[in-house]
Amino acid sequence: QVQLVESGGGLVQAGGSLRLSCAASERTLSSYFMGWFRQAPGKEREFVAAITRNGVTTYYADSVKGRFTISRDNAKSTVYLQMNSLEPEDTAVYYCAAGSNVAGFYRDYRRYASWGQGTQVTVSS
Repeated sequence: QVQLVESGGGLVQAGGSLRLSCAASERTLSSYFMGWFRQAPGKEREFVAAITRNGVTTYYADSVKGRFTISRDNAKSTVYLQMNSLEPEDTAVYYCAAGSNVAGFYRDYRRYASWGQGTQVTVSS
């Protein structure tokens, strides 16, 4: 399994922006399908965005489409989540995840074998 470390979370006002980063311990990050999930207190873990190994194809939850952008830099073994027009409903702990057998099941968190520790994002109204 690959070790992942998220950073970039924080407190922001509604309408603001944050960029999350997920750094991997391996230089072979290009071998993994990557995803971002989030979990708010009392709620289940929720799919946010995913990106294929080569970064060509991205997927988004309807709730963040048009506001969030996932990207990756395999040379830096890092995946990013640019979050714009943040809303209080985006408040959650955000996790990045890596999987080698995700295929079309990118919304299913059980498909991802490696997880980061999470980073808190709080959006105030």
